[in-house]
Amino acid sequence: MNKIRTFLAALAVAVASVSAHAAPADQAGFWTTPTIQGYGKMHNLPDSAFKPRPGHIYKVVFAMTQAPAQPDKVNPALDHIARTLNLYAASGVPLAKLKFVAVAYGAATPLALDDAHYREAYGVSNPNLPLIAQLKKAGVTVAVCGQAVAEHHFQYDWINADVTLALSALTTITTLQQQGYALMPL
Repeated sequence: MNKIRTFLAALAVAVASVSAHAAPADQAGFWTTPTIQGYGKMHNLPDSAFKPRPGHIYKVVFAMTQAPAQPDKVNPALDHIARTLNLYAASGVPLAKLKFVAVAYGAATPLALDDAHYREAYGVSNPNLPLIAQLKKAGVTVAVCGQAVAEHHFQYDWINADVTLALSALTTITTLQQQGYALMPL
């Protein structure tokens, strides 16, 4: 019986500790979207380690391969790119020093469709287009693999005007890596 009481007391302390540490995440203002409004929520940690240096240029190619859980939801890879941009900008890195390219292929390919063709294929407006527009405005190049477009039986003129048609994801990623871009698979 003492072992059970000891276990329950330890469990109560652990739950209280987790709850106390999780509480701030639920408070208003804990999560922010400082640069890409409404997307890529982040929490600033001013005293954290491995913060980006404001004077450094950061080159990242994001490989987007996953589909959202439902066609009316923003692709989670795009939201992670928004978070990445928000984190760098909140750390003082100017947008001009962020060289971000995001290439969609595989199951992520439909995010590049214009609204009319996305609606025709999925019955809803393309929820990714407002985020893609904000990312483009912030200097992010959002591209789609031309080979994946063909594999999905999409026409090239169905691609949204804010999305760059790339020869392929394979050549985009390897070309950019040769230019010093870090690969971030999403």
